[in-house]
Amino acid sequence: MSIFKDKTLMITGGTGSFGNAVLKRFLSTDIKEIRIFSRDEKKQDDMRHEYQAKYPEVANKIKFYIGDVRSLESVRSAMPGTDYIFHAAALKQVPSCEFFPMEAVKTNVIGTDNVLTAAIECGVKSVICLSTDKAAYPINAMGITKAIEEKVAVAKSRYSGNYDADGNFTGTKICCTRYGNVMCSRGSVIPLWIDQIRSGNPVTLTEPKMTRFIMSLDEAVDLVLFAFEHGTNGDILVQKAPACTIGTQAEAVCELFGGNKDDIRVIGIRHGEKMYETLLTKEECAKAVDMGNFYRVPADNRDLNYDKYFKEGDTKRVTIEEFNSDNTTRLDLAQAKAKIASLEYIQNELIGIENIAK
Repeated sequence: MSIFKDKTLMITGGTGSFGNAVLKRFLSTDIKEIRIFSRDEKKQDDMRHEYQAKYPEVANKIKFYIGDVRSLESVRSAMPGTDYIFHAAALKQVPSCEFFPMEAVKTNVIGTDNVLTAAIECGVKSVICLSTDKAAYPINAMGITKAIEEKVAVAKSRYSGNYDADGNFTGTKICCTRYGNVMCSRGSVIPLWIDQIRSGNPVTLTEPKMTRFIMSLDEAVDLVLFAFEHGTNGDILVQKAPACTIGTQAEAVCELFGGNKDDIRVIGIRHGEKMYETLLTKEECAKAVDMGNFYRVPADNRDLNYDKYFKEGDTKRVTIEEFNSDNTTRLDLAQAKAKIASLEYIQNELIGIENIAK
């Protein structure tokens, strides 16, 4: 963590699952300060008490700022002295965004523009914007607003700074990370299934053949850190995540928590959902850079003077497939069960069951 030594990190939407994962990863390192910027004072108060109790020797590194990314002035007020930003504030629930699309626009699009505007003004060194697989070939309001968030970030990166002849960057570096379903994050389906099993209710799922990329909160943090260290200005970075069917995931949770697979009930696809998700479009795959466990999609930094460019077709693009949850590595039941069982949240829940049994 030497790159964060004596630095100040701000996390927008910091009371969420991602913010908590970052705190657990960073708090005991040599980082100077972590700013939690969000609009919910109750969640901030709960978080403050939790970390003061669990980490009394380092909890003073956490500073809480009440504000809303929808307000440029409130973002500006929390920004001075910030070195780095992880921009996680967003409306993320697909059905909610379908019913209230303008609310998604205000938070996901205008909010991102506000954060980046204030960051550039204050000389923040680097901003990582968290996006989603739903931004690739988007069909729902959440995905569409996240796709625009990415476009805003890339557009802002065109004048946020420059690289010198030695490759050193001066200004505010802006990158996006795009990832799939983060298991056991707030509002995700696995905690719901656990509650249904414990209550003796049917385990409800939308469509068993639906596939989704899956990753842990720790992997989500790893992706953001990779973007921070290896991304160049305007990049979109994705992890080569595995996927599994929703049916397999539900069966794995049933096996872990003693649920009856016969009690799984299919309720149908909800508003705005796809049968599979895409992390890289076919067009992005044509220019993506393979970086081992990650892909980097560089920004198209041509200017608006199109007369300078002579365009030819790209025959290679016809043969390239998109990177989606149907053609990535597919986990079977045993693999999905092992991945889910490795999560800290699941381990704590299983320990709770053991204590009740005693």
